[in-house]
Amino acid sequence: MVLGAGLLIGWAGGSAESVAVRIIVVDSAADAGRIREQIHQGADFAALAREKSTDATSADGGLLGKIDPASLRPELRDALRGLHSGELSGVVKLPSGYAVLKVISDAELANLDSANRTRQTAVAAAGSVHFTADLDGQSEALAAIPHIPKPPDWNQDLQAICEVHNRAYETAMARADRLLDSTDEHGLGRTHATPYDWVEAWFVKGQLFAYKGEMRKAIEQWQAAYGYASANLPQMLPILEEALGIGYLHLSQMDNGVFRSPGERCIFPIQPGLSYGQTGSSEKAVHHFLKYLGHQPDDIEVKWLLNLAEMTLGNYPQSVPADYLLAPSFFASSETIGRFKDVAPKAGLDLFAMSSGVIVDDFANTGLLDIVTSHLDSCAPMHYFHNNGDGTFSDRTAAAGLSNQLGGLNLVAADYNNDGCLDVLVLRGGWEKSAQRKSLLRNNCDGTFTDVTKEANLAPPSNSQAAAWADINNDGLVDLFVADERGPSHLFLNKGDGTFQDISHSAGIDRSAYSKGVAAADYDHDGYVDFYVSNINTTNFLYHNNHDGTFTEVSAQAGVPGSGRCFATWFFDYDNDGWPDLFVTSYFNSVEETVKTYLGLPHNAGTLKLYKNLGDGTFRDVTRETGLERVFMPMGGNFGDVDNDGYLDIYLGTGSPSYASVVPNVLLRNKEGKSFVDITASSGTGELHKGHGVAFADLDNDGDEDIFTSIGGATPGDSHTYRLFENPGNGNDWIVVRLVGVKANRAAMGATIKVTVRNEGRSTRAIYRTVGSQSSFGGSPLRQHIGLGKAAEILGLEIWWPGSRAPQTFGHVDKNQFIQIKESSPEIVKLAYKPYRLGGGAR
Repeated sequence: MVLGAGLLIGWAGGSAESVAVRIIVVDSAADAGRIREQIHQGADFAALAREKSTDATSADGGLLGKIDPASLRPELRDALRGLHSGELSGVVKLPSGYAVLKVISDAELANLDSANRTRQTAVAAAGSVHFTADLDGQSEALAAIPHIPKPPDWNQDLQAICEVHNRAYETAMARADRLLDSTDEHGLGRTHATPYDWVEAWFVKGQLFAYKGEMRKAIEQWQAAYGYASANLPQMLPILEEALGIGYLHLSQMDNGVFRSPGERCIFPIQPGLSYGQTGSSEKAVHHFLKYLGHQPDDIEVKWLLNLAEMTLGNYPQSVPADYLLAPSFFASSETIGRFKDVAPKAGLDLFAMSSGVIVDDFANTGLLDIVTSHLDSCAPMHYFHNNGDGTFSDRTAAAGLSNQLGGLNLVAADYNNDGCLDVLVLRGGWEKSAQRKSLLRNNCDGTFTDVTKEANLAPPSNSQAAAWADINNDGLVDLFVADERGPSHLFLNKGDGTFQDISHSAGIDRSAYSKGVAAADYDHDGYVDFYVSNINTTNFLYHNNHDGTFTEVSAQAGVPGSGRCFATWFFDYDNDGWPDLFVTSYFNSVEETVKTYLGLPHNAGTLKLYKNLGDGTFRDVTRETGLERVFMPMGGNFGDVDNDGYLDIYLGTGSPSYASVVPNVLLRNKEGKSFVDITASSGTGELHKGHGVAFADLDNDGDEDIFTSIGGATPGDSHTYRLFENPGNGNDWIVVRLVGVKANRAAMGATIKVTVRNEGRSTRAIYRTVGSQSSFGGSPLRQHIGLGKAAEILGLEIWWPGSRAPQTFGHVDKNQFIQIKESSPEIVKLAYKPYRLGGGAR
């Protein structure tokens, strides 16, 4: 089900006459006419939708998916009548604006790189993907941002950005109030309103209440729409049944405090003994889901939500009707490494927030890992949590000078000025129509940060949540690649004097796409770092470094196109053969496609992708053979070695803005570089609410990696506390290596470590790690935690520094210790980091 700002549409894929459609909605007939003419002149419909449309589908290039015209508003149904593939409708007047529609043509579907035609692509698949119910109010709340008056350079002023977002919401609510005020000259009561207009008006006002988390008021509006539709628009009742079920389920979670004090109550699968104390709203959710399934008995999304609602009541599986039951066996883990425990509140990390990015690293140079977070809320500050060295953290945001750093969906760290202290880049404007400023925060090495964005020549605003630091020319200075969602990517060359030069065009990386992720690695071992950019609604980009300050896009030749709709991405050596492999998540807003993974059903959406590096400049798609041909709706993710076996595992933060997107985060264990197995249920890491930034880090210095992740959605009404999942440990050996560059950049980003190890009863093997090989959404420490397996002996350690063709080598090294190695130094320095208990106390 998709409910847009200017239309009301039933569930996707309804009949044999269903068609795949894109839509653009704008405020005036003149604007719609100009857009229609631009498209006739050859402009890309999807690009214009992302830039101009006020509809909820704008982020997807206006893609509605495959819809049954019978479920549309009459004016939209009439506009589509007689249209063939590739044709545009006329301008259609709606209560909320003016629309232009396009029936997707075979030519558009084929307009992908020929190397990708045999693979499932986003546009080709989307026609049969059941998109998740758009029930959160975000699009409605922010739709007015491009149109309300704004001061000059407002997007360079963080407080002004906050105020614009607040005024957009107020404008949207005032308009909704006017529509429903029969005494107002613009109200529906004084117009020739159709039944669709009334239902939509109540629905949109409910969406706006839902955005803020005022769920009782939202439900009142949807109930008014339901009552009216019962008498005047019965074909809309199933849509409203699902909306009410989702609303009551969200209200039940709020009433029972699972967003602020979740404990194990939203760890999937919810155990019977953890059922909710206040059951009224969950019972109403069950009622509405059952009524909906009476109309649509095969709807997997609503079956899933029904099973979850029964879990909150302690009635799963026994009370779920057999035809709708999703049996516990579908979700069980086939193996276990022990159960993780959330210790965030005990550790002083009880932060309640919307979506955010995270970095875990030693910002104070104390040997202890601190935590820095951003916040999607444009009016909320980022946070700096200082590690107290006793298993607890103190919020030092104000003391660090960060209280005025508002908003930012993601952030990335690097020591850009080589002073030995990690700096932070905050990224803003992701998923939004209006570009916003970045913030480069220089670490002053005294516990404070200074915003030097303007001085560094990084002030121009962008729509981005993805960036990567890397030294592109081996001059010992890390440069900056910023991916953009509504324009070309940017490459900033570090000049070494605190400033950066924009070389995007001359470097050849300034392609425009809806880019969501960027990763860096020297994938072909030629001594120069390369970049990979993940995109939505097109193939991805692999930029090969030509050694002269320019790059060539080689994704087709290298065989790494992605699924056509991608998000988080990273390079990592999953099989320890010495070559960086490439992982990229797919991203489809579909609970149904996610649940199909658990049920073992075939997918219509593109899956995760794992590309094995063949060492000759090309990659092979090993997704299926490694067990990763799955769909999880990941918004964030990262990698680390949770069982210290030497092989890198994966944790995915899942969901979408919709309150219907209640699906577990996912922990995938790497089995000796051959396959990945889902251990979410057995590990206790399957938080059901929205996951974003993820970091793997040994936060208690006990020799195993814990998982820190931000939880929270894209609306104030979907805020949540963070999770710190403490690793239960398993006795395997390990070593942590901190590198200090001299000729190379100080933080050694781009350096590769090879550990040669022998485990008892097994042959010698090598384990590889690269400093700064990060996820495009979440920052783990630059010091490298390397699991060694059981009864390990380190026979040798080698380091390839950026720009160096020969390794720095060491013989036998003791295991289970923290060490520091300086470039060209013959000595290994042992670091005396003491373990402690997360939550307080020495071990």
